[in-house]
Amino acid sequence: MHLPPQNTWYKIAETLADINFSSTGLAEVDVYGKIICVGLYHHQIFACTQKCPHAGGLLANGYIDAVGNLVCPLHRYKFNPANGKNTSGEGYCLKTFPIELRNDGLFVNIDPALFTR
Repeated sequence: MHLPPQNTWYKIAETLADINFSSTGLAEVDVYGKIICVGLYHHQIFACTQKCPHAGGLLANGYIDAVGNLVCPLHRYKFNPANGKNTSGEGYCLKTFPIELRNDGLFVNIDPALFTR
């Protein structure tokens, strides 16, 4: 398996329009074989792991609530997409990734160790 270089930003799209966001503002994106969830809420973009840390629900199948929390489709656990903190009180933490929209594309920074899991 070819792993991406360490300590770098990975280009995931040329523009935001290239991401296939659902009507809920969520999408799954492949980064070197690692699927992540990318969301767009009020012109703010975020990136996190594909699955909920509680029971593995696919977060792209969830939704973003009225205050901007990412809501898991299985048990409705809520997470702040900016820092991954659980906002509905269950104590879980969602892994988030820095993401930037630049003149030359959309980039995400993922720890290369996640590619071996």
